[in-house]
Amino acid sequence: MSTELQGRTAVVTGASKGIGLAVTEALAGAGATVIAGSRGTSEGLDALVEKGSVTWVPVDLAEPDAAGRLVEAAGGRIDVLVNNVGSAPARTGGFLSVTDEEWRRTVDLNLLTAVRVTRAALPSMLAAGQGSVVTIGSVNATLPDPLVIDYSAGKAALVAFSKALSKEVGPKGIRVNTVSPGPVETDLWLGGGGVAATVSAAAGLTPDDVVAKASGATVTGRFSKPSEVADLVLFLAGDRAGNITGSDFVIDGGFIPTW
Repeated sequence: MSTELQGRTAVVTGASKGIGLAVTEALAGAGATVIAGSRGTSEGLDALVEKGSVTWVPVDLAEPDAAGRLVEAAGGRIDVLVNNVGSAPARTGGFLSVTDEEWRRTVDLNLLTAVRVTRAALPSMLAAGQGSVVTIGSVNATLPDPLVIDYSAGKAALVAFSKALSKEVGPKGIRVNTVSPGPVETDLWLGGGGVAATVSAAAGLTPDDVVAKASGATVTGRFSKPSEVADLVLFLAGDRAGNITGSDFVIDGGFIPTW
C-alpha cells in the first residue's frame, strides 16, 4: 500500500462504480481520506466505506446546490478533486433525433457538473496554495463520433475548460489536468443500457459484436480496465506529477490513429 497521499483529502464524483469507484479505491489505497459522491451506493463503495478512509455522500450533481453540499462534506480542506461523473447516451437515430432537452441534459452532466464542483472546491485550494484537479474526459473530445454527438461536444468543452483553468490557477499552485480514456470495461459500455447494448439493438447485432468491433479498433485489442485509468489519475493527483498541468492524457490502447 502506498502512502504518497497520506494526510490529504480527495473528492471524487460518480464514485459508486466504474472509473469513479476504481479512482476512489486507488486514492484511499494511497492514504487519502476520500469523499465519494454519487446518487447511489454499491457493494464496492460500501466495502471501501467500511474500511474507514472513504465517506459516501449521496448527491445528484444535476441539482445546482449539490456541488456545494459535496464539497462541504470535506470539512474545508480539499487537496485533490476528481471530476468523473458523466454519461454517453448512444444516439442511434442520428443528429436530427437529438432534442434540445437531451442536449441540455448531456452537456449539464458531462460539462457543467465539473464546472460547479470545481467552482465549489477551488477556494479551499487557493487558500492552501496547492491542489490537483483531475477531470475525466474522453477520446471523443478529439475523435468525435456521431453516435455520441452531444457527449463528444460536452467532453470537448470539458477538456477546453480544464486547459483554460490551468492557465489561471497554475501560478497559484493548483494543477489542472484531464484524463481521456477510450473504451473502458464499465457499465457505460457494457451495462444493460450501455453503448454496446443500445447500438447492437439498433443495428441487429449482438452486444458482443459491438464490443469486438470496438476492441478491434485498438492497437492492443482490448478495452482499458478501470484500475488502469485510476492509476493514471493517482499519478496526476500526487507530487510525482508536480510540474504537470494543462495536459490531456489519453489512455485508449491506441484507439486514436497516429498516422
